[in-house]
Amino acid sequence: MLINSEVIIYNKIVPNRVLFQPMEGCDGEKNGAVGELTRRRYLRFAESGAGIIWFEATAVTPEGRANPRQLYINDETVESYKSLVSEIKATSKSQCGSEPLVIVQLTHSGRFSKPKGTPEPIVAYRNELWERGKENQPYTVVTDEYLSTIREAYSKAARLAEYAGFDGIDVKCCHGYLFNELLSAYDREGAYGGSFENRTKLFFDCIDAVKNSVEDIFVTTRLNACDCFPYPYGYGVTKENEIDLSECKKIIEILKCKGVELVNITLGNPYLIPHINRPCINSPEDGNVGMKRILDVTKELKNAVPDMKFVMSGLSFEGVNAVDYAEKMLLDGVTDFVGFGRMTFAYPSFYRDFKANGNLDKSKVCLKCSKCTELMRAGTVAGCPVRDSEVYMPLYKEYVMKR
Repeated sequence: MLINSEVIIYNKIVPNRVLFQPMEGCDGEKNGAVGELTRRRYLRFAESGAGIIWFEATAVTPEGRANPRQLYINDETVESYKSLVSEIKATSKSQCGSEPLVIVQLTHSGRFSKPKGTPEPIVAYRNELWERGKENQPYTVVTDEYLSTIREAYSKAARLAEYAGFDGIDVKCCHGYLFNELLSAYDREGAYGGSFENRTKLFFDCIDAVKNSVEDIFVTTRLNACDCFPYPYGYGVTKENEIDLSECKKIIEILKCKGVELVNITLGNPYLIPHINRPCINSPEDGNVGMKRILDVTKELKNAVPDMKFVMSGLSFEGVNAVDYAEKMLLDGVTDFVGFGRMTFAYPSFYRDFKANGNLDKSKVCLKCSKCTELMRAGTVAGCPVRDSEVYMPLYKEYVMKR
C-alpha cells in the first residue's frame, strides 16, 4: 500500500505517509511545560508507528496562549520538551522499528487568546461576524509596533525548538489565529493590512525569521486554504461567497521559493464553524459534503503546485474505513500525506492495528461526536471520553454534563 511507503522531505526519510495532526490537549503546566497527560498522549502516539507526529499548538509569547494550560516553549520549560521528544523517538524506535519526524506548531492565538482563562483577544481588526454575541469582550486591536516584535519571539522559540530536538517547525497560519486573521485584514491600515503583500507580511517575516535562526530543523506551516466565512469577514472567498484559492496558491508558491517543501492544508474555524475542518455528526451539513469540500480544495492546490508536498485533513470522519479512504486519496494524487486528528485521541494505535490486521477495530474508532472539543470548550483538558473513558469520562461528567 502507498500509505506504508517511505517518502523524503527536507532530506529526511519519513517511514510512511501517516501523520498525526496537531491536537491540543490543554494539559500543559501553568508555566507552559509539558504536563503528565501531555506526555501520556504523545507516548501513546509514539507507539502508533505514524511517520510524522505534528506536535500541538505551542505559544511563543505568554499573552498569546489560548488557555492557561496551553504549551508555551521558553527558557524555563524547554527541558520538558527535549525530554518528551527524546522519549517519543525512543518509544517509536523500540515499538515500531522507526522514528517519526516530530514537528512543533508555533503559534500566537490572537483573537482567541485566554492566557488567564478569560478572553483577552488580540485582534487584527474588529470583525462583526466573529464577534457576534461576544461584543463585550475586551478587544485589543493589535498595533503595528506590537506585530513587529513577534518576529523575534518566533526566532527565540525556533532556537529552543531546535535545542529540544524537534525535526521541524510549523509557523501556524490557520483557524482564525493571528497570522490567519491578518490574511483577511482587507481594511486594516498600516504595514499589515490592505494589500496581499501587507496581509501576508508577518507570516512571511516569521517564516524567514525561523529559517534564519536554525541550522538543522526545517520550516513548514499548517495553512488555511480558505476561511469559509462570507466576504469580507474571511480570507479565500469571493464577494459571491464562493471558495477562491487564488491567494492561497500564491502563498504556497512563495513558500516554495523560500524552501518550504510541506504544507498542511486545512480550512474553516473550529471555534465558529467546526464542521468545516472536521466534519462530524449533528452538524449543520452532511459530513460527506464537508469531506468533499476538503477533498476538492486539497486536490485543486495539489494540481496547482504539484511539486509541493501536501497533508490532507478531516480523515477521521471516515471511521472504520479511514485508512482505506486515505489510501485512495494517496493513489489518486490528491495528497502526499494523510492527516488524522480526532482519531488519534480515540484510537492512537489505529495505524499499527491496520498494518497488523488489515482493518480497524470498529469498537475503537472515533465516533465523530465532538466530545473531545466539548471538553476543551468547557475549560478542561481534551481527550476522548468514549474510547479513553478512564481518564476523560470523569472530566466530561464534571465539566460538561453538569453545566
